[in-house]
Amino acid sequence: MTAFAWAWTRRELRRSWVALAVLCVLVALASATVFAALAGARRQASVSERLTDLTRPAEVAILTNAPGYPWDRVRALPEVATLAEFGFTLPIDGLPPGAEAEPLRGADILRTIERPVVRAGRVLDPARLDEAVVSPGFASAYGRGVGDTADIVLPTPAELQAQGGSGPGGAFTGPRIHVHIVGVVVTPWFADNPGTPGELLMSPAVAERYPRSVIGDTASPKTITPTNALVRLRGGLADVPRLRADLTALPGVSGVDVEDLRERYTQPFQRQATFTARCLVAFGLAALLAALVLIGSVATRYIAGRTEELRLLRPSGLTRADALLATVLPALIAGAAGVALGTGGAVLLSDRLPLGAARLAEPTPGRMADWAVFVPGIAAALLCFGMVGALAARRTWNAASVTSATPHRSLLAGMLFRAGAPVPVVIGTRFALEPGRGVRRVPVRAALAGVVAGVLGVAGAITFSHGVSDAATHPERFGQTYQLTAYLGDNGYDIAPPARVRAALETDPSVVGIDDVRVSVATGPAGVGSVALLTYSWGRKPLDAAVAAGRLPTGPGEVLLTPTSMRELHTAVGDTVSLTGTTGSRSFTVVGRGFLPVGFHNSYADGGWLTDAGYDSIFDTFRFHMMYVAVRGTGDGADPAARLNGSLRGQPELRAVRFASPDPLPEVFELHEVRQLPRALGAFLAVLAAGAAGYAIVAAVRRRRQELAVLRVLGLTRRQSAAAVATQATVFALLGLLFGIPLGLALARTMWQGVADSYPFEYRAPWTPAVWLVVPGVLVVTNLLAAWPAWRAGRLRVAEVLRAE
Repeated sequence: MTAFAWAWTRRELRRSWVALAVLCVLVALASATVFAALAGARRQASVSERLTDLTRPAEVAILTNAPGYPWDRVRALPEVATLAEFGFTLPIDGLPPGAEAEPLRGADILRTIERPVVRAGRVLDPARLDEAVVSPGFASAYGRGVGDTADIVLPTPAELQAQGGSGPGGAFTGPRIHVHIVGVVVTPWFADNPGTPGELLMSPAVAERYPRSVIGDTASPKTITPTNALVRLRGGLADVPRLRADLTALPGVSGVDVEDLRERYTQPFQRQATFTARCLVAFGLAALLAALVLIGSVATRYIAGRTEELRLLRPSGLTRADALLATVLPALIAGAAGVALGTGGAVLLSDRLPLGAARLAEPTPGRMADWAVFVPGIAAALLCFGMVGALAARRTWNAASVTSATPHRSLLAGMLFRAGAPVPVVIGTRFALEPGRGVRRVPVRAALAGVVAGVLGVAGAITFSHGVSDAATHPERFGQTYQLTAYLGDNGYDIAPPARVRAALETDPSVVGIDDVRVSVATGPAGVGSVALLTYSWGRKPLDAAVAAGRLPTGPGEVLLTPTSMRELHTAVGDTVSLTGTTGSRSFTVVGRGFLPVGFHNSYADGGWLTDAGYDSIFDTFRFHMMYVAVRGTGDGADPAARLNGSLRGQPELRAVRFASPDPLPEVFELHEVRQLPRALGAFLAVLAAGAAGYAIVAAVRRRRQELAVLRVLGLTRRQSAAAVATQATVFALLGLLFGIPLGLALARTMWQGVADSYPFEYRAPWTPAVWLVVPGVLVVTNLLAAWPAWRAGRLRVAEVLRAE
């Protein structure tokens, strides 16, 4: 570094500290936003992998839903490394409905299988009856954490067999367990589901001490509760085919479902986390692009002004290299300080990430410095800042010598002049659109590009955010057009006459839609792929369905498929597909694409609708039998599920049917979490654009002060000088609105269409009148930013400016 460059830099730090401070703050804001988004995306996408590395998760779940299953024989299979049974959950005394406790079974659980990550406290002692652990969601929802207690009442053997309590309000009347919460833990299986309050896990000692209240009477197999199991395999998922074959070969055992937890839970969770991570990356890249445009224009204007000042020193022997270094160095110092502050800000923001379901399963929550992002980010930011500064200084240095070139004239300013517009309007329009020449040259294109980018970003963020909010608050976009669901039976057996249930619902005035759904799984053409098929009933009150293309099936040879099933079966609307059920195969015409109610074996985007006749043509039984019901408010504030259940209890044959609200869709919860990103991006762009626009107006007035002084001599008043600056700001705003709003709307809708196709869900073009609030907002903000420069222009010391000239 030359002595001149260092001396000039010290002078600039004292003289132009306000401009450099503005530049530093803008860089800090941008770098904190970009670094936090990219680091958060890495953290978001790796949650499942990091949680798996820290635990010993189960690989498969054996779902029998049958009492007295020979689990000891399954444990003895050579491919089984560890097995842990799981069964039912119990209400917790003194907590609201939905607070559940699960009695764990076997000493292996939370030890050799599903070993948890401990967020607080410790893991329970399997030999202690009074110890329990909770999930983070439970601790947050009910305020019960480490050191707190809870009371759980077990069922009596008779209540266990009846699956219902005999106490007041259906409460259990068996042994009461007073447990102490000793830890808050997370495992892949016991991770909180989005929108649910988590659960409390009781010690395996409870099942050992009170087996007849947890497992049932082993002397009477009919009284044993149905159980399922989590399994870790010695050879991992490669042993799944062998496990299925060995389970089928067990004597007296049939109808066992071996569920690959990777396909059922891990992969969908990873897809959700990946979607959110991509949103964070898109957010970060959008913020980066906006920062390059807006901060680049600010840096360019600052450096161009200083280069022109240094050019006056050329006759005294100042070399071009010294001038360029002296020009760039102050801005580079301000940029480096901003990047350092931004890095610290990114660390502070890291405890807000990850988002959505990944946040619930994050094994190491809190602040984190991701140097894999920060180090290259810092280097790239400084390199980019230095290159932009050097290019701006070099271009200004070369252009400054051409003072005789014909200046660019604005057509709009000329039209206003010929139309007899007021003098301040003409002058302000010239200042906004004409760059000038020589030492007074102003980079108006960069300023206009910055305003357009800011308006585009804000308008696009508002529109995109509305699309997210619309999808997050309308589950029918995902096929969830019902509010209540009830289990009617499985494996071909019903717990109540379905026709009687339908008849009772059809007479209820609050019920507006009913679908009596039988569910089975069919295989695709040539045995490739599988698809869960649901029956759609055209009854007196048909349930609304989410149809994205085509229509619902009306004949036995028609089927509506979801996007995922269409992709797996390589088919489209109008094609014919062969599906094979329990009684044979049949070709169906795909008449629509849409979404389904979530079931035990299908997601909203997996499966298809058939008519009852179409279903009966390939199936002679059902795997599950469900009832989906849409209700409308009655105005009395009553819980619709409780009211329907109360009406069914009056009919003995229907007492076993219980309606309940479905769990929230994880995808809806994920979108609900993601919708804060476009809002944050809009706020970020608004602040960045305001800073860039304000700096552009101040810089333009400073460079045009000689022109203003000459105009003042020619008769321009103080008020007209201030009005000219206000006009300049207004022209910036109007041009930004003219181009920014349409581009922002188009960009937001294009991005939202891509999100709808990849997620997927029913696309609705986002639009909100709130976009028009951008118009007065931009006009007000730009004129407020111009208030101080306008005041200075009105009080310009004409004699001093002309004497300096």
